[in-house]
Formats: sequence, structure tokens, C-alpha cells
Amino acid sequence: MQNLAITYTGDVAILTMQSGENRHNPLFAKEMLSALETIKSNESCKAMVITSNDDKCFSLGIDTDWLMPAMKAGRTEEIKQFMYDMDEVFKTLLLFPLPVIAAINGHAFGNGAILACACDFRFMRSDKGFFCFPEVDLSIPFLPGMIEFVKKAMPYHRFNEMKLSGRRVSGKELENDHVVEKAYETQEALMEGALNYAKSFDKKRGIFGEHKKRLHKHIIETIDKDNAALIDALSLMV
Repeated sequence: MQNLAITYTGDVAILTMQSGENRHNPLFAKEMLSALETIKSNESCKAMVITSNDDKCFSLGIDTDWLMPAMKAGRTEEIKQFMYDMDEVFKTLLLFPLPVIAAINGHAFGNGAILACACDFRFMRSDKGFFCFPEVDLSIPFLPGMIEFVKKAMPYHRFNEMKLSGRRVSGKELENDHVVEKAYETQEALMEGALNYAKSFDKKRGIFGEHKKRLHKHIIETIDKDNAALIDALSLMV
């Protein structure tokens, strides 16, 4: 895969984004879905950690170098398919029958921050990297499903402030808000902490997946119904 790499430490899968800023575009979405299916098919795997090998970035979200030309050229169907594919990524993470831990090693902006929120647990660095929803400054509205699963990851007051201000928030602030389990001072400590937490899980996939299915039922319904209606209407806005 061009954008992703899968490695294993014992029975923990490490899914590493490896394309610099790790921008989300059609290829990223398809590779992510393929990687998640590969990890799920490994019956010996008991948990998954998602991280990046970039020194500065976890993920900076939507690939504007792809999106802007696509919008200008009127490639509406391509954009809509990408949006559906990313929704499928988020749904897959929300219902994944294994613990999914985000090791946020640098900046997580926009769709990159949303990707982290779709995970079950988050760890972050305190010495570098910010968490930010810049959509309010980019004139990009959140889809309803995104709002719902970000709300499951952070207190409403913090999400409200970040969503409406676009302010960059540090790992330490997010630790205080219990958005991340812990913020670490170094990259080495971050990965050690995330992997040790992942290794603490040994749950049966059936019950773990069923818990998540029931817990996130309303989020999946919002993605399938409300997101789909807005994505299908995209041709009216492009």
C-alpha cells in the first residue's frame, strides 16, 4: 500500500500512515478500508494502534490538492464517492470488533482529528502537535454523523468551543478533558504507552463488537441517513 503499512508487535496490529501529512483522498480511503479488513481477518490479532511515521503530523485531513481541482473540474461523482468511502472508514472503526487506539504523534487537523475521534481510545504527545477542527475557517460544514461520533470522544463543551472557534488544542488540554487517555512528552513514550494499553486487551471479538454495535447504533443511523442525504445533494452545491 502506498499510504499505509501494517506491522505487528505480538498480537497488536500497528497501522502506520506513511505519506507525510497523511492527507485524505480517494486512494487513502480505499487503502484504509483494505488495511482494516486485512487486520480484522487476522484472527490472532487482539487490538490495533493507528499512528503516523511523520515527525510532525498524525494527519492533516482532507487532501485539498486533490479536492480543489476536483471541485473546479466538476468531478462531483468522484467527490461523492470519496465522502461515502470515508464514511465507511469511520463506520468500520466505530464497529471494529477489536480495541482501536490512536497514537497521535503530531498535528491532527480536520478529518485527521475526526479519524482519531472514531477510534475507541486516544493517546497523544504533550510536547508537540495540536488537535484542531479548522472547518469553521475553511467554510466546510461537518456532516451530521461526524458531529455525533466526535461527541462520543470529547465533552460537549470542548467540542462546541473547538468546532466554533477553530482553536488548536494541546495534548495536555485534551488529557485534562479525558479526550486522550494520556499525553506523553516524547514519541518513544507515546508509542510505549499506546502499545502497552493495547496489549492489556484480550476480549472476545463477538461481545466486544456487539457492545460497540449497540453503543454506537444512533451514530451509524445518522451516518447512513443524514450524511447520505447531504452527500447525494452535493451536485447542487458544487
